[in-house]
Amino acid sequence: MQKILSLLRQCAEDYHMIDAGDRIAVGISGGKDSLTLLAALSALKSFYPLPFELQAITVDMGYAGSDFSGIQAFCDRLGVRFSVVHTQIKEIVFDVRNEENPCSLCAKMRNGALHDAAKGLSCNKVALGHHQDDAIETFLMSLYFEGRIHCFSPVTYLEQKDITLIRPFLYLPERYVWGYAKRAELPIWKNPCPVDGHTKREYIKTHIKALEKENLGIKKRLFTALQNSLPDWQ
Repeated sequence: MQKILSLLRQCAEDYHMIDAGDRIAVGISGGKDSLTLLAALSALKSFYPLPFELQAITVDMGYAGSDFSGIQAFCDRLGVRFSVVHTQIKEIVFDVRNEENPCSLCAKMRNGALHDAAKGLSCNKVALGHHQDDAIETFLMSLYFEGRIHCFSPVTYLEQKDITLIRPFLYLPERYVWGYAKRAELPIWKNPCPVDGHTKREYIKTHIKALEKENLGIKKRLFTALQNSLPDWQ
């Protein structure tokens, strides 16, 4: 956790992610990234010079049998309030519209529900658990599949929602998250999505692993290229 906190704080300060009096909603998918982010922000809160509050939010996609009691217990241990937003996203995307490529619509609806919930709980910022590997993968996905140099930004202000998205884990390699999640025995919730593990992101992830075996350090160089190429990252 010490290394995680060091990189989180460096990223937050480099991009001015946290201001005094912020009420930050942490989007909890139930995966290792968002749970580790919540734990890290909770730890940071105890000594960070700028006071801020946390609120954990999970968007219930509408899958039968979804159980968030483990996440609730985790939040209780951290002393963070936890809210679940119930939706019919699964029914709309897979049953009604039967989307052939459901990820885009699903993400749009999920993000909308998260942002609305955050505003309803008086949060002015939403923290997302995207780490360094996520950024590299998104960078290559845009390059390979869209023919453009693009990635999500460290800080994004959504004018229509009047809310700011922050990604404090962008300096953090995914292996650090895996290490902490295993040691801390986080209550990871398995994603029931039928296309989980069969996406373009998984293809790129596998591709990067193969490149890293042949070219040690290529991920670090890709991340540096990303930082140097995109204005929002400079």
